[in-house]
Amino acid sequence: MQLPPLPEIHHPKIQALFQKSDRELVTLFQRHPDEGQYFAAIFCRYGQVLYTLIGTATRSPVQSDYLFVKTWEYIYHEMRVLDLRANTPSLSLQSWLINIAAMMINRAEVPPVEEIQYSLKDTPPVFWCYLNQALNQIAGNLRLILLLSQTFQWSPTRIAAYLHAEGENISANDVKNLLNKAYSALEEAIPEDIRDIYLAQTAAIA
Repeated sequence: MQLPPLPEIHHPKIQALFQKSDRELVTLFQRHPDEGQYFAAIFCRYGQVLYTLIGTATRSPVQSDYLFVKTWEYIYHEMRVLDLRANTPSLSLQSWLINIAAMMINRAEVPPVEEIQYSLKDTPPVFWCYLNQALNQIAGNLRLILLLSQTFQWSPTRIAAYLHAEGENISANDVKNLLNKAYSALEEAIPEDIRDIYLAQTAAIA
């Protein structure tokens, strides 16, 4: 299976890291949690390998994409504490990544196709990881309103009615203002280089 074109692979920030070793990229990723380019470079290097492995073990492309992004989400968290020096010399980063993919294939519960809303073409795995991290960093009320609007496609009026039923005295206009605040907070919480890699082109087109 062929991984869809990677929007990050041609970005100057990523191309500048192509000569770095795996260990260097992991170290930079761990030392600079406010930068996402090092994780993106690792993804560009090994994304196709893992996509092929996962694609041969799932029943449909939709489930493959879902398991693929969940695998990279797991890798994102586990790599924060990965110490390649503590492992046996034969266990390279590639071997570690393949082991993670195999574990996810064997253990992860993949939902039925009709329940999966994730789109690999719309949301690259690296951006997915940093977007979720940013969502967890913004205030709870802003996150709730944002998720109701984007995930469930609720209108400001419906969101206001829901919050009113929960005891919040809020109008549809208040919801609109909070949504704008939520978008700003979310964008600010995403690392600058991730915004540059994934959002700059979209903003230029818009």
